[in-house]
Amino acid sequence: MDKDKDNVPAGAIEDSDTQQAMPSAVDISDNAQTANKLQPVNLAAIDIGSNAARILIKRVEKLDDGLHSQKLQFLRIPIRLGMDVFSKGMISDKREKMLVRTMKIFRQLMILYNVDDYRICATSAFRDAGNSKKILRYVKNHTKLAIDIISGTEEARIIRDNYPSQGNALYMDVGGGSTELSLVCDGELTDMRSFDIGTIRLLNEQITPDHWNEMITEVQKMTENVKDIHIIGSGGNINKLYKLVPKRAKKKNEITLEALTRLYTQLSSLTIEERMIQYELSDSRADVIVPAAQLFIMVAGITQSKSITVPNVGLTDGIINEMAKAMFK
Repeated sequence: MDKDKDNVPAGAIEDSDTQQAMPSAVDISDNAQTANKLQPVNLAAIDIGSNAARILIKRVEKLDDGLHSQKLQFLRIPIRLGMDVFSKGMISDKREKMLVRTMKIFRQLMILYNVDDYRICATSAFRDAGNSKKILRYVKNHTKLAIDIISGTEEARIIRDNYPSQGNALYMDVGGGSTELSLVCDGELTDMRSFDIGTIRLLNEQITPDHWNEMITEVQKMTENVKDIHIIGSGGNINKLYKLVPKRAKKKNEITLEALTRLYTQLSSLTIEERMIQYELSDSRADVIVPAAQLFIMVAGITQSKSITVPNVGLTDGIINEMAKAMFK
């Protein structure tokens, strides 16, 4: 056995062919101190959500007018951890193995693209899973990748900081296990909430009328006396909904509430199989897209917002943005 291979740090990635190791995602500040600020870097972000795991790889460089990035790779794998966690409270052995296989694929992609630094964030399903610590150890032992379980508050902040707004904006991110809301007025964060209402929980019929009433009441409280609120939506579902709306019914990066409601009515009248055929959706998107639209429509109605801005950014974009700022500060 190669003794050097045994001693590879737990948070590093090693290519067995080239003997090149990737830096740990944990020590971003240390990497920032040694980064060559004139050279582009390849950065990777992995988001382990309740419905799917995603990897985004970007090439980032700093020019005179600021940071610029180019997407090199994006891959989404629907491992659906929330299906286990939100019904049984645990991640099953089957999905644990699916997660490890997925992380091995992501690891090879990072090696292939010569990634200089990375961070892996797990959200709602990992926060709720009773065996999350065991799963973290299992994944690290089998892939040498370290996963950070982040709070709903941090998740919302990362997304919000990646897309600055003007006026009064309500940032809304709908995931499989939770919905994150952040209210920003004239550039200042005034309120933020995290609700355990997400698309997978809705599909599993785990959301009661009391849950709905609580969310409605909280949204009303956080937005009362705030006028002209525009919603900024993030997440795979709102991105897909935007793409499905006819061009004549939307502007650049904006979908009207009327158009979204019309699309929701059309989608909800179809079976999952019919949605897959008529709208060319994957099975892992065709089921969750309807409850996601329902959530956006409800919040838009409460806030009297007539449209939703869809910048097509998500948690992975925000993670890379934070790493880049730290490395090139």
